[in-house]
Amino acid sequence: MNLALDGRTALVMGGSSGLGLAIAQALSREGVKVMVSARESERLTDAAAAVNGIAIPADFAQRGAVSSLVAAALQLLGRVDILVVNSGGPPATTFENTAEAVWREYHEMLWMSAVDSIRVALPAMRLNGWGRILLISSISAREPLPRLVVSSALRAGLHGLVNALSKEVAAAGITVNAVMPGYILTERLAEVSSDRDAITAKIPAGRIGAPEELASLVAFLASENAAYVTGQAIACDGGLLNSI
Repeated sequence: MNLALDGRTALVMGGSSGLGLAIAQALSREGVKVMVSARESERLTDAAAAVNGIAIPADFAQRGAVSSLVAAALQLLGRVDILVVNSGGPPATTFENTAEAVWREYHEMLWMSAVDSIRVALPAMRLNGWGRILLISSISAREPLPRLVVSSALRAGLHGLVNALSKEVAAAGITVNAVMPGYILTERLAEVSSDRDAITAKIPAGRIGAPEELASLVAFLASENAAYVTGQAIACDGGLLNSI
């Protein structure tokens, strides 16, 4: 399928490894000029080289860092057609064992990184009459998972943002969607659970997903072919979710 993305530009946050790197690679293969950003500068440099792109280090938990990042992307890329909001997941813990500092850190990293990046990128997208805003969420935002209380709470709110914002910008040629990874074979999986056999047994597809599978979905949603898909939270989970 021709995704008609050749010549487009993208900022992929959290693009140094895992899902972010897979997304950056998928977009690059479609002819997109990609900028990747993350905290780890060495891995980020390697990631940028892998996609023939640009690397800008940023700590999404630091106030103001994301706004500066998107401003730099607009200057270096000329425009940001595709914004992929992606960041590290909160630690696995219960509500009673979660310190106030953790809530504040991940409110900045998950919630404000989305708000700030969209706020800076959106005016240029409106001016160009085209844009794709994609938030990498989690199935825990729809069906909360044990010990993922911070992720479940904050990401569910982001789904509300996706749907509300999509209605404001649809007529400007801009789509806004969330993608919900299920259990995907990344470093994050080991943080959530070490029992892969137990996880696999729960998944109707009978296996854990590959980062490239989720990246292909993101590339499609970024394309011209998905111009009529907006305001949605779409799972890539092998059939794990029970809700409809």
